[in-house]
Amino acid sequence: MSDDFSLPQLGAQDSDFGAPESIRDAPTAPKSAADLEQLFDVPVVVSAVLGAARMPIGDLLRLAPGTVLELDRKVGEAIDIFVNNRLVARGEVVLVDDRLGVTMTEIVKGEN
Repeated sequence: MSDDFSLPQLGAQDSDFGAPESIRDAPTAPKSAADLEQLFDVPVVVSAVLGAARMPIGDLLRLAPGTVLELDRKVGEAIDIFVNNRLVARGEVVLVDDRLGVTMTEIVKGEN
């Protein structure tokens, strides 16, 4: 019995193991916002976090209307913007027609 054998040579057409031919040969079209139209009505929760504070429950119960609560951020420091409890951006607080708003200054790339 001989230990000599050769491996088959694979071509470019063999690189998509197990993928159906229709998927491999399908043209790729540029994506646009219209491709996401089915998702437009999905509700999400957007939160802009100005800062945080830690305190014992006793101190929390003694807070009264008008009490100033010191946060862990400085004036002018970027705030965190969360979508469904996931950090997605950082931004700044802005005033628009007597209402507070947030402008995004940095998009946070995900871990995945």
